[in-house]
Amino acid sequence: MSRLLRLLLAKTTWRRWSYLVVGGALLMPYWFLGMSFVPPLPLGGPVLKGVLILLVLPGIATFVTGLVPAVRLLEGAAAKELIGGGLAALPVGAARSWESRARAGAWFALHLHAGVVISALSLAVPPFAVVTALSPVVDWGRGVLWLDARRWGPWEWLAVPVGVGSLAATLAVIAGTGTLLAWLAPRFLGPTAAERLADLEARAVRLAERNRLARELHDSVGHALSVVTLQAGAAGRVLDSDPAFAREALSAIEESARAALEDLDHVLGLLREDASRTAPQPTLADLDRLLEQTRIAGVALDAAVDPGVAHVPAAVSREAYRIVQESLTNALKHAGKVPVRLRIAVAGERLEIEVSNPLAGARTGPRPGGGRGLGGIRERVTVLRGELAAGPDGDDWRVGVTLPVGSGS
Repeated sequence: MSRLLRLLLAKTTWRRWSYLVVGGALLMPYWFLGMSFVPPLPLGGPVLKGVLILLVLPGIATFVTGLVPAVRLLEGAAAKELIGGGLAALPVGAARSWESRARAGAWFALHLHAGVVISALSLAVPPFAVVTALSPVVDWGRGVLWLDARRWGPWEWLAVPVGVGSLAATLAVIAGTGTLLAWLAPRFLGPTAAERLADLEARAVRLAERNRLARELHDSVGHALSVVTLQAGAAGRVLDSDPAFAREALSAIEESARAALEDLDHVLGLLREDASRTAPQPTLADLDRLLEQTRIAGVALDAAVDPGVAHVPAAVSREAYRIVQESLTNALKHAGKVPVRLRIAVAGERLEIEVSNPLAGARTGPRPGGGRGLGGIRERVTVLRGELAAGPDGDDWRVGVTLPVGSGS
């Protein structure tokens, strides 16, 4: 009894009941069409025609209706809202394959036929239950309540539990049907295996794009802020003793900040899918400005760049520029103003990059906001199918990168 009372008071029961009743109402036009077209046909007796009108033709017609791609979308939205269950956590869209159309057609037919049964029970059982349960104390023939129950024998009082039991049974059928539909909905309206695979691929593409944009922001803006911080500190220390150097540092800060704003505007343009705000990305041809900014920040940079890098493919050149930029940024962050050695060369069909700095001046311990630089380099190298070696090498910290640049790689 307590379980039935909980079902009676549960919002889920009546939300699912409303979904079923709507299905029963949707089945009515199919019956009306059957009653219009079947009786004139020479198809045997009334029993066969009744079966055709009530079951066969509505079953076929509702299944065919469910093959319409939009039906799956509408049924899925209604089921997610009113039925809940496992379907609530799954994406449901318009049918894109014949498999999903067939499942949607079967669900639409099941929904409408189960709904008409529940609708019939909801209309017929409550009046029957009330009349039956009150029959021992009510004389319905007189049109008024007649409370003299002494004329009834003990068997007539069984009408009371029969009436109450019929209401309880109907409630149990409604709740059970709703629970069954909630269990079946993901299997009929949920994504197919192909749709799950397509969704996973789309998520992977979005994640890769987000990671790429995060690397762009980290490498470009992070490098600019690191350089600006060192340049501002150097300018402040020599502002009185060496005004010329201070002016040069301030000019470099302005240039670094402008470049960072351009990179930030580029990334924001990608996020907004605004082609007018996406600027060309720097390549190894723009390396001189990066090296000059690093030197102005107070770093003794020994750079040797092979002229052959001008012929490196643009895609590799862009990633190589970011790798060099991030390697220099890491040296500034973690080692300070120590000598940095940079070597870039083309050997056969490989682009080789090496950045090293002494470990003696390196700062130990974690730094706020750090820890992503080497991971970003590793991601870029992996995408290009290159090789990365990073770590202590004697008294130096060395980052060595090899990238394929030939068509056969």
